Amino acid sequence: MTQPFAPDVTGPFREAIAEAEKMIAGAEFIQNDQDLAEGFDYLAGSIKASLQMAWAHAKSHPYLVTSTGPYAKMGLDNPDTLYYHANVVPDAEYRITGTRGDTADLSFQVLKGDYTSTNVPGGDDAFDDRRLKIEADGSFELRFGPPKSDPGPNYFVLGEGSSMLAVREVYNNWEQRKGSIQIERVDTVGTAPEEPDLAQITRRYQIAGKMLLSRINTWFNFPKWFYLDLPVNTLTEPRLTPGGLSTQFSSVGHYQLADNEAMLITVPKSDAPYQGFQLGSLWYISLDYVNHQTSLNAAQAQVDPDGMIRLVVSAQNPGIANWIETTGRQRGIAQFRWQRVDRTLTASDGPSVAIIDIADVPAHLPYHESNVVTDDEWKARIAERQRGFGQRMLG
Repeated sequence: MTQPFAPDVTGPFREAIAEAEKMIAGAEFIQNDQDLAEGFDYLAGSIKASLQMAWAHAKSHPYLVTSTGPYAKMGLDNPDTLYYHANVVPDAEYRITGTRGDTADLSFQVLKGDYTSTNVPGGDDAFDDRRLKIEADGSFELRFGPPKSDPGPNYFVLGEGSSMLAVREVYNNWEQRKGSIQIERVDTVGTAPEEPDLAQITRRYQIAGKMLLSRINTWFNFPKWFYLDLPVNTLTEPRLTPGGLSTQFSSVGHYQLADNEAMLITVPKSDAPYQGFQLGSLWYISLDYVNHQTSLNAAQAQVDPDGMIRLVVSAQNPGIANWIETTGRQRGIAQFRWQRVDRTLTASDGPSVAIIDIADVPAHLPYHESNVVTDDEWKARIAERQRGFGQRMLG
């Protein structure tokens, strides 16, 4: 029996993977095999994410997908955040329902266009759940759609060109109870989408290829735009996060440390509901934050009696609770985030930095004796991260 002609459905995606592989291999900041291995691991996550997003690209029956996560990282993902998004169109109405957990923050952002390699998209609207009416049992309902003369509570207008709804849920303690959330398009709920034909499946592979190359291109450029022109081993004053939420400030920088050096960062514990610090690689993704302490937020960190948080970034273990592990990387990205703020942050809210010899760490910590942790205590800290992460991802 003669088989029907089968077109090369996956060809465009395979070509995109091959081009992305060349981009990864040719990255100018690669210095060793570890950098290259991390790049190809990053590529694997990007391939998976691009396929997932292409299959969720249809707008008639939207659903929330994970935008970035521990196994498909991008955009200096925050270790304390769960990210979701759904595709939208500005002339339709959407109903979002859910239950508020006890996490530190829940926020919504409507984007005009996807992130590209040349600009940051404008946000039609960005807000946190303080703008919502939430019932006593934690349930809520909000709607997005075209302008209405009498929209009612919890209605938000989709501006011209709106294409994506992004949702972020942010943790302090990783064992906090996360909420639930779902989306439906009002005019299609209760109906089924059309089954895709071969042409539509082919188109999805094409879209996935374009998404993959755009994703790689964009985040190659982000450190150049916002980090690498800054003096090395410094952090900026707090500033509104570019392309982010109106209630989020950040302090950014990049580090380069020899094996015997440490970056001592001193920052006041903030009155903001969320304050977090993390390291990232030059691929602009978070380091392993599950099995290593490459991030700390204000709830996890040890706060000294004077109200300051003192972090030590280094390759070698200084034997203190607030050690931030570089996991052997001599170069990388460093960033603070403050979220759910209700005031403008100033330089006095931000960090100060000193580069010291790792052997001199005790002399630079005024409360060193209370900062010390034993090897067993450190192992317990990592175990707590691993368990909290597992609970967060499955809870």
